[in-house]
Amino acid sequence: MKTAVPCYYHLDVEVSPERVGQVRRIMAAHLRYWDLETLVEPVCQGAELLLRAIDEHATDKNTSIEMWWNRQYVITAFGQNDRELWPDQDLRACLVGIAALSDGWGCCATAAGSKVIWFSQRARAGERAPLVPTAPTPTEREALRVPREMPVPVLVGPEGEVPVPALTGHEGAVPDEWDEAR
Repeated sequence: MKTAVPCYYHLDVEVSPERVGQVRRIMAAHLRYWDLETLVEPVCQGAELLLRAIDEHATDKNTSIEMWWNRQYVITAFGQNDRELWPDQDLRACLVGIAALSDGWGCCATAAGSKVIWFSQRARAGERAPLVPTAPTPTEREALRVPREMPVPVLVGPEGEVPVPALTGHEGAVPDEWDEAR
């Protein structure tokens, strides 16, 4: 099991409808790598809401995504440089959804005039369990019983000779082509 150390991930992305699913899978993979399986769904849903809102309302589609794990919370932040995108007007429905999914959220402006929208998810005690591999279910072939080996009758020869297994069916038959060659 991994120890709970602070972790950080940064991704710059140009938002498009195709990229929303890709970014969701990337974020889910990092959360699983950090052993935070229980937080994958709420964090990825919040990220997907924000990415779809940015794709729909922003003129500048470039955004930066950052995730921090500080041993108690996963904090996910989206930095957006579009000066015309306002959280109170364009992103109201998105922020209502994020507020419902997260333990906390907020929005702030930077000195350069860009906006940062963040939300946090708390890892509750006992929820941070590592993934345990499960045994694969048997396939149909493995589930069928294998027949036991049939005993082979042995021809008994004169004393001192090694017994030879009896041939049944065509096991020892010589092909017709060989007879012609003789």
